[in-house]
Amino acid sequence: MSDSVKKVLEGGTGEIVEKKSRFIATVFSVASEEEAVSYIEATKKKYWDARHNCYAYVIGERGEKQKCSDDGEPQGTAGRPMLDVLLGSGITNILVIVTRYFGGVLLGTGGLVRAYSQATKAGIDSSRIATQYPAKELHVYTDYTSSGKIRYIAEQLDVVIDDTLYTDNVEMIFLVTPDKIKTFTDKIMEATSAAARIEEVKDTYLYVE
Repeated sequence: MSDSVKKVLEGGTGEIVEKKSRFIATVFSVASEEEAVSYIEATKKKYWDARHNCYAYVIGERGEKQKCSDDGEPQGTAGRPMLDVLLGSGITNILVIVTRYFGGVLLGTGGLVRAYSQATKAGIDSSRIATQYPAKELHVYTDYTSSGKIRYIAEQLDVVIDDTLYTDNVEMIFLVTPDKIKTFTDKIMEATSAAARIEEVKDTYLYVE
């Protein structure tokens, strides 16, 4: 499967303590720079008494938009290391803000780089991250007898069953990646002697955690 990207399903919060300084990483899913800016402003208000609110974000299906800020920390010790972690993770449409409460002990350049990098990783680790694949939503209309066969085919091909509706007949809704569509539909037609009706409803995405 190609054209896959990693996305944030649910942002989390991670925290580390380094020589009495607290580093709180908050992760957001963002679709635009405007959305990122709104989260940054809101976080600065939330942690108004913190010394620094550094951030990094990567936006776009190919990570076209990237930005980071040291927010008063020595240049290159916060935002850039955070951005490097994001780029290394392969996740896009993500914003991470690391809030620092100063503990009274200077960490030095190397210490700051490590702390902001580790906090960013902690934030990502506390989030729900999934790989997004392009997919088609397929509706399969069949009878009760054949529905079991179709379900078995889906399980064998690792095709996701999104929903099943039971009325006089059975309507099964599948999320199928493009590379599996032909094999899946051919097997359904063979198993049901071409009695099943298959409808491609829309383009969608499949998320795999």
